[in-house]
Parts: sequence; C-alpha cells; structure tokens
Amino acid sequence: MSKSTEAPIESLVPFATTLHVRDHCLCLHIQRAARTLARLFDEALRPVDLTNQQFSLLMSLNRPEPPPLGPVANLLGMDRTTLTAALKPLERRGLVVVTAGEKDRRSRLLAITPEGIALLARAMPIWQRTHDEVDARLGDFEPARLRQALQAVS
Repeated sequence: MSKSTEAPIESLVPFATTLHVRDHCLCLHIQRAARTLARLFDEALRPVDLTNQQFSLLMSLNRPEPPPLGPVANLLGMDRTTLTAALKPLERRGLVVVTAGEKDRRSRLLAITPEGIALLARAMPIWQRTHDEVDARLGDFEPARLRQALQAVS
C-alpha cells in the first residue's frame, strides 16, 4: 500500500479506544494495583531486610516438609527459572536451603532454615499491620470478595 492511500495512524486505533482500554482493562488495573501493593509491602518490610517477594517465598516454604521447586513456583505464579533466581539471595543469607530430592536426585527440595523462620516471625507483625491497613483502605468493598475474585482469574 502506498503512503498516500494508507489510513492515518490515529484512525487505526482512535484515542477513544485508548481511553476505553485505560478505563476497562483488568490486566492494567491489576498490574497497577500489584505494583502499588508490592511497593507498600517492600517499604514496610524494609526494617527486617525483606522484600514482599522474599516474604511470600519464605512463607510458602513454612510447612512441615520441604516442598519441591515446581509446586512452590506454581503457588507463587512464577516459572521455575524465576523462582531459582529469587532463591539465590535467600540461600546466601542462610534463610533457605535447596537440596536434592531423596528419590529423584534431579528434583530440588526447598527448606526454610531456623534463621528463616526467625525472620518470618519478626516480619509477620509488620505484614499483618500493613495488610490490615490495606483492608481498611478498601472500606466497604469487602477484601474477602476481592481475594476471591483474584483467585478466580489466577
């Protein structure tokens, strides 16, 4: 198509469409909210030298038996490579230990260490206070319904 017969760029995707997407795109609004919440929790957890992601990762390992890498990645909505990278700083700090599985030496089991548990115990009141503040900001929206809706799409 020659330049003279092409439709003007602005008519291909009108600005009104941009406004519609801005106002209606669930993905955009969930991403913005997630980034805002992540920053809020990162700031709150800074005194215990954890990020929100690290807190969630440590919490996901707080179970009676060390879980394999795959189910933890699934729980956190990460791929295995991203989870492996996220574990490295926690391993270096002695908060997590990654070992080979007993039955399948290729599998990796993730265990929180006593130091990791102690750090989670220090972080938990901070998380609870921050979480309560977020719930209060939601007011009449019913945070439980929001969690239910988010779980339905995740």
